[in-house]
Amino acid sequence: MPTVAGHADPVATHQPPVVTAVPVTAYPLPGYGPSGAVRRPRRDARLWPWVSLGMVLALLCCGAPVVGGVLAFDRFAPAPGTGAGSGAPSPKPGDPPTVERDWLGERVTELLARQASALLAGDESGYLAVAEPNSPMARDLRRQFRTLRAMKVTRWQPEMRGKLVRLHEPGEWRSEIRIRHCFVLPECEPIEISLGLRWRNAAGQLRLINVEEPAGYGDRPRPWETDELVASVGERVLVAAPRAFRDRLPELLREGEQAARVADRYAADGSPPDRYRIFYAGPNEWNRWYGGDRAEWTAGYAVSLGAGQYDVVLNSTSLRDGDHGELLRHELTHAASLSGTTRTDGDAWWLVEGLAENAAAAGRPVSRYASLPLVERLVDGGWNGELDDVMPTGNAPDWRVGAAYGVGFLAVRHLTDRFGEAQVLRFFALVVHDGRSEEDAAREAFGADWSTLHDECVAYVRKTAT
Repeated sequence: MPTVAGHADPVATHQPPVVTAVPVTAYPLPGYGPSGAVRRPRRDARLWPWVSLGMVLALLCCGAPVVGGVLAFDRFAPAPGTGAGSGAPSPKPGDPPTVERDWLGERVTELLARQASALLAGDESGYLAVAEPNSPMARDLRRQFRTLRAMKVTRWQPEMRGKLVRLHEPGEWRSEIRIRHCFVLPECEPIEISLGLRWRNAAGQLRLINVEEPAGYGDRPRPWETDELVASVGERVLVAAPRAFRDRLPELLREGEQAARVADRYAADGSPPDRYRIFYAGPNEWNRWYGGDRAEWTAGYAVSLGAGQYDVVLNSTSLRDGDHGELLRHELTHAASLSGTTRTDGDAWWLVEGLAENAAAAGRPVSRYASLPLVERLVDGGWNGELDDVMPTGNAPDWRVGAAYGVGFLAVRHLTDRFGEAQVLRFFALVVHDGRSEEDAAREAFGADWSTLHDECVAYVRKTAT
């Protein structure tokens, strides 16, 4: 892996944000480094919105949001002791199998509603009641309950998808559930997840025995699904970490709040995220969350949860105290600028990463950008001068990846210096959110011909890097 000498603040490494529907190799992102220091590039990651086993466990908390400080069941969460939906009759000998299926389906809805109520009320024993006492499932639920409470869960709204499915094992059934949830704010833009639950029916008493991913979803867990975390909440961010790293929370919260104020300016649709969620991973968690399996140099990434929402994950083994600010500015800017977009291709990669790099730079002079030597190497090596071709391949060497991020940064910085941040963000929104061509977007946002602006950006890249 090549090294990068910089001039100012710590370098931040990332993997590209989720802008494709297919997982791809992560790419490094250079930044600023102390004068004379040797830094390694960092990256941000593209992942499909993974849905996991632990997420299925979380589903158990479906039900009542908080309204005026009082728990309120919605239509998917009937009051305990009552039937749900159409009021299916209790099965009797000789009834067709669908009678038992529908009756048990209503019992599942009731159990989940009670568990949701327990979660929001802080009733741990009530939350665990759905599983056999002292079972592995109960232990998993206890860990998850404590994490969700630490993260200030405020809303679970479940919906059973379809009917229960009878399994081959006697007395076992499977349900698929969709749940919408919020942290910190009772009224937020909810995150939606799909989950599968495996139940055992013993004489009309259902117990949760396993969790499974629904067909068509990934099997990688979100942090709060698999690990007990502690958390701190600020005005704009939620930061969470394993207990072993709880002493890092004050710094993470402070730097996260500062980064959020920068990232908020880059909300292309004018609506920054309700809260930025930042997870700090120890070595074990890093290898588990969102599938793990990242290159050893990866320091952080932003991952899509669907519906234009993102989580940010930081790697404790790649970051020192005071080494989080630039990384957070880059990743939170992805969360803000990409919020609401459904773009899934790799077009305008230079623009997506260049915007985040410009935010991470926080107005520092271009001369202090650590990867200028890498950009110079790319230029001297015969770069074709096409911005749309600069995105590195999955097997590109680190210097080439760092140079690609540098090209994006310089191109966006040139446009910002000429037209201003607001017009560049307008151009970004037209291209990335609306799917407009760069030609159309340039005419609308800048009142200029894109081919001319493109050549000016390339000329600026060449001149600045040499």
